[in-house]
Amino acid sequence: MTTSTDRTPQEWQDDLIEGTMMHAAFDGWTWTAIERAASELGLPEGYARLVFPGGPLEAIEHMMRRADRMMLVELERRGGASMRIRERITAAVRIRLEQAIPHREAVRRALGVLALPQHAALSAKSLWRTADVIWRAAGDTATDYNYYTKRATLSAVYSSTLLAWIADSSEGFADTWAFLDRRIDNVMQFEKVKASLRNSTANLPSLTRFLGRLRYPAR
Repeated sequence: MTTSTDRTPQEWQDDLIEGTMMHAAFDGWTWTAIERAASELGLPEGYARLVFPGGPLEAIEHMMRRADRMMLVELERRGGASMRIRERITAAVRIRLEQAIPHREAVRRALGVLALPQHAALSAKSLWRTADVIWRAAGDTATDYNYYTKRATLSAVYSSTLLAWIADSSEGFADTWAFLDRRIDNVMQFEKVKASLRNSTANLPSLTRFLGRLRYPAR
């Protein structure tokens, strides 16, 4: 049997978060939930505080990072690289939610914690990270303003779909997937509008380029 001394505290994080999600559905994101999960893993008393020294909030953040990693693995397994951009984005969002179905109550309780004003920064950072992971999985390499607009738009899509999923009582989450398809339509239309605007203004004078030439005149 693997013991705590065979692995570092960080190496226990994935296993401990899996157990914690089971208990968080009933005990909320508390030390009680974390320590019960640790006990079930055979970890010594107090060891959970070495695994997640930041407490329940750190555990929630790890849960979200882990969900991003798991999503990427499953997307690759389903042949995401051969999908069109729209399909990849839709599949990524759907996979992330499908993988969370066994722990929907734990996710709902985590959202309640992240909704508190003092946790707004972590909530925004985690949402942005998920949107970034999805866009990168879709092959996006933007570094200009498109980087920010794409992630801001997808953040809105993902967060609204997540809330729809939390409240969904339809069979097989059919209402959520229909909602997601409509929101992805909005994203694709927005990207088309941006591309059209870029093309129509490509030859117009640019204030940014003009100021750049003043600062760095051509030799």
